Amino acid sequence: MHVLVIGGSDAGISAALRIRELDPAIEISVMLRDGFPNYSICGLPFLISGETTGSQSLAHRTSADLQAAGLQVRPHCDVIAVNPSDQRVDLADGDSVAYDRLILATGARSRRPELEGADLPGVFTLRWMGDALRMLTVLEEQQPRRALIVGGGYIGLEMADALHTRGLQVTLIEHNPAVLRTVHPSFGDVIQNGLRARGITVRSGLRLAAIRQMHQALEAELNDGQRISADLVLLAVGAVPANELAESAGVSLGAGGAMVVDRQMRTGVASIWAAGDGVETYHRLLGRNVYQPLGTNSHKQGRIAGENAIGGNRLYPGTLGTQVVKVFDRVVARTGLRDQEARLEGLDPLTVPFECLSHKGYYPGAGRLHFRITGDRRGGRLLGAQLMGPWGEEVSKRVDTFANALFHGMDVDAISDLDLSYTPPLSSPWDPVQMAAQAWEEQCRTLASATIPSNS
Repeated sequence: MHVLVIGGSDAGISAALRIRELDPAIEISVMLRDGFPNYSICGLPFLISGETTGSQSLAHRTSADLQAAGLQVRPHCDVIAVNPSDQRVDLADGDSVAYDRLILATGARSRRPELEGADLPGVFTLRWMGDALRMLTVLEEQQPRRALIVGGGYIGLEMADALHTRGLQVTLIEHNPAVLRTVHPSFGDVIQNGLRARGITVRSGLRLAAIRQMHQALEAELNDGQRISADLVLLAVGAVPANELAESAGVSLGAGGAMVVDRQMRTGVASIWAAGDGVETYHRLLGRNVYQPLGTNSHKQGRIAGENAIGGNRLYPGTLGTQVVKVFDRVVARTGLRDQEARLEGLDPLTVPFECLSHKGYYPGAGRLHFRITGDRRGGRLLGAQLMGPWGEEVSKRVDTFANALFHGMDVDAISDLDLSYTPPLSSPWDPVQMAAQAWEEQCRTLASATIPSNS
């Protein structure tokens, strides 16, 4: 049997390695468009900042490692069409390759807005290793002084940190009232103020209208007529599935233009599975597919697609949208549903803010943790959590506790029963996660008692 994997990032390599684990005799080919198989694209901002030294540091495995694992890796291979009727793929050089099973792991590409100047030299997106290397070349050879970042999401914020660390004057524009719209605006305000405290100019509630070449610099025009001069512009306005091959194969497209797959990662086209940033993702709380391109999803989906492509019967358990980002000395994380997201699903959510020290106050260095816990006020089921706190104060560990509780369908009050670790330099006998859950319970009881009519 010959399994052909198109795409050599998280999902594609995870699929190929899972197949190899299960059956050492199967022939596995991995085709990728660039020359960087199994590189961490999540690490690109830290390569730009200089905190990670050398692009090879981002390789999960070298090409030699992959070859040693029995994978036939074909870099710089441009697949232009899939022909499911005769189970072949066509290459740009006129060649074609047959397959018995095909796994599409073609990923996503950076969204590039359709506006004047979006393709000018000096205007970048950041999605793949090639993007980062081109930007590094400009940073090192041209020594730009001013950078404009369009978009206040995860990539935009990490790159504001990275370019500031490199010594550039950074301006960031965001069309929402605050950056980081995936969490509560109060958290976004804190991050936004932290950027400004470091000398980064943040202009929120504005959109980019055009980019023009002005002598040796670029000039960005905003929708209110303001103009910003920059030597480098980064467009960080999201990603879209790269699904031209899926369309050529007759694979249905759904949420966000992503490939429609079932929980076994089957596309509905015979002998074709798919995984990664190009596919819909089953949401464990919502019970339906959404488009949520995350590296954690890609690794799991790829593994499941690989196993099922060779006869397995494994189901993708679903995402909860667990995410975390570090911006300078502040960490923000979320999992599950926010209040307004839960309401759109017809739920009756209650969200309760809470804050406390990250560990016992008598041990030096405690920072303040901020929580927003969302639960179903009718049944007490946990629906989601948002956290913010100083870097190094276990924010990611604590959001993972909530993610585990969500995964297993726990009620908010059951979080107090969890056996969590404690030592004064790291936590309290009641971990902050449990204190936040208890604050939710108390508020829920208070509201419930206030609505019960008095017998007097």
